[in-house]
Amino acid sequence: MLIKFVYAITNTISEFQFPFMTRCLSILAFCLSGFVYTMVLAQNQYYPDSIWAKKNSSESGMNAALLDSVIQFAINNENKMETDLRIAISKAYTNEPDFRIAGPVRPRGKAAGLIIHKGYIVAEWGDPSRVDMTFSVTKSFLSTVAGLAVDNKLIRNIDDRVQPYVWDGSFDEKTNSLITWRHLLTQSSDWSGCQFGFCDWADRPPKEGTIEDWKNRKRNAPGTVFEYNDVRVNLLAYSLLQVWRKPLPIVLKEKFMDPIGASTTWRWYGYDNSFVTMDGLSVQSVSGGGHFGGGLFINCYDMGRFGLLFLRNGKWKDQQVISSQWVNEAHQPSAAEKGYGLLWWTNLTDELKGVSQKVYYSNGFGGNYIVIDNEHDLVIVTRWLDGSKLNGLIQRTVRAISSK
Repeated sequence: MLIKFVYAITNTISEFQFPFMTRCLSILAFCLSGFVYTMVLAQNQYYPDSIWAKKNSSESGMNAALLDSVIQFAINNENKMETDLRIAISKAYTNEPDFRIAGPVRPRGKAAGLIIHKGYIVAEWGDPSRVDMTFSVTKSFLSTVAGLAVDNKLIRNIDDRVQPYVWDGSFDEKTNSLITWRHLLTQSSDWSGCQFGFCDWADRPPKEGTIEDWKNRKRNAPGTVFEYNDVRVNLLAYSLLQVWRKPLPIVLKEKFMDPIGASTTWRWYGYDNSFVTMDGLSVQSVSGGGHFGGGLFINCYDMGRFGLLFLRNGKWKDQQVISSQWVNEAHQPSAAEKGYGLLWWTNLTDELKGVSQKVYYSNGFGGNYIVIDNEHDLVIVTRWLDGSKLNGLIQRTVRAISSK
């Protein structure tokens, strides 16, 4: 109605030969029409309720044969590692001094996954409802808890130093005191210390040298060198616990998972010795992955909802669950590593050959992934995939979308 009204005024004015005003009002009408179109498009976006709607290839406009080939490709390229994850983890980190499994571990399932296009499930394989460990996919959920802390003004700015927020000694050492939230989120802090029985120097140590060499290494200025290190990620989780002052699984559930309609089957664990006193109560500090056991145990559908929220810039139906600013910031390249954002992987270094550089993803040990592809309105969730085949899976999915 508003647009019709503006056009009516435009026509009336044009009759009186006011060309400048006519042009201005025409531009206004055009802009309003674009705004209304955008609003209608947003309202028409599909979000799943408790039952997630599915579309077959003809309904989704995808190539049926190519879509079937995607499913078969994922099944045929299942990771060959042991289904007993205690064995798989121990083998992977056998060179770490005094390595031990300190948190829960569960045998893994078979290859499984979902393809979500325009919000609808268009393909699934394996057992997507099975709750499995996700290892470092947990890090992207932890990043989200940090984003919620920023949105709720519990953290003023991620470029703030952490020490004023966490003043229990964890950041008192000279170099540690310079560490910011961003440094922890981009795995470039070079924090030095031990927590819950695990030391930073023992986490993925160099192939050469001795324990004394690793302990007494030359320190890097925070923010300058990227190093994947679960002990430091667990420090981030502990630091966020100090800020939220309640268990992070509760924060995630109340602020994030409930609003997006996630199930009640997911769990987030820490270690048997990672309980701390918080305002007189014993609270577990959770881990950011399954390196030492623990981390997030979750099914494909809940991972898919998480991915869809990021695809939709943090909005779920009419609720902005997490700010669009955080969603955008999360996958921007960091100063120390172009291929890594705020606990999300980017493709700006072409790690995924033949895949758009705009794609970003969450990546967990054993082949657990959540892939966000805004260009194609696409989320891919895949479990226990041979990691070298992820780009092939994405390429095949995009062809199935584009080749109808």
